[in-house]
Amino acid sequence: MKFHKEGNFILLISFLILAGINVTVILLVNLPWLHYLLITAAVILYGLIVQFFRNPTRTSPTDPNYILAPADGKVVVIEETTEQEYLKDARRQISIFMSPLNVHVNRNPVGGEVTYTQYHPGKYLVAWHPKSSTENERNTLVIKAKNGVEVLFRQIAGAMARRIKWYVKPGDEVVSGQEFGFIRFGSRVDVFLPLDAEIKVKIGDKTRGGETVLAEFK
Repeated sequence: MKFHKEGNFILLISFLILAGINVTVILLVNLPWLHYLLITAAVILYGLIVQFFRNPTRTSPTDPNYILAPADGKVVVIEETTEQEYLKDARRQISIFMSPLNVHVNRNPVGGEVTYTQYHPGKYLVAWHPKSSTENERNTLVIKAKNGVEVLFRQIAGAMARRIKWYVKPGDEVVSGQEFGFIRFGSRVDVFLPLDAEIKVKIGDKTRGGETVLAEFK
C-alpha cells in the first residue's frame, strides 16, 4: 500500500508525539495497566491516521464518454441546479461526501484541458450542509473534455478539513482518473454535468475515485 505525500509530515510528527507520550508515562508512572492502555490507544490512533493517507492504485475505464467519480465516498446529492461561478448555466450536480475513513485522493473525472481553477477561502460547515458548496473553503476546477464539453468540479472542505491541495493549473492536459489533488479529513466533492449526460449512480451509492462511472456523455 502506498501513502500520499501530503501525509509524510503528519505521520512523522504524530509518531513522535505518540511515542514521546508513551515513553514519558512509562518512565514516570509505575502502572503497567496504564502503559498497556496508552500503547493500545496510540497504536489505534496512529493506525487511523495512517489509513487516512493511503493512496491505492486505481485502474480507470478508458471510454472517453465516461465521467468518473473524482473521489471515494457516498453519493449524497443528485439534482438539477444552476452553476453560478463559471459555467453560469443549468447543470446536473452530483455530490460525493468523503468521511474520514475514505481515501482522500482526488482524481480527474474526465480527460482533457484544464481551463479554470479558483481557490476560495471560507467557512467549515459540515460537508453535507447545503450551503457548504458555496460558503465553505473550496477550490473549483474545470476540464474541457475531448468532445469540447466543460465539466466543473469543486473540492469542498468540511468541518474537520483544513487544507485543500490541487496540483493542476489552466492549460494543463490531464488524463481521466489521474490524481489532481487531495483534501485532508472529512470533505466533499461536487461535479456539475451537462443536463443530457446519462447518470449512472443513485443517492447512497458508494464510489471509488477514478473507477466508478458517475455518468456518460450523450
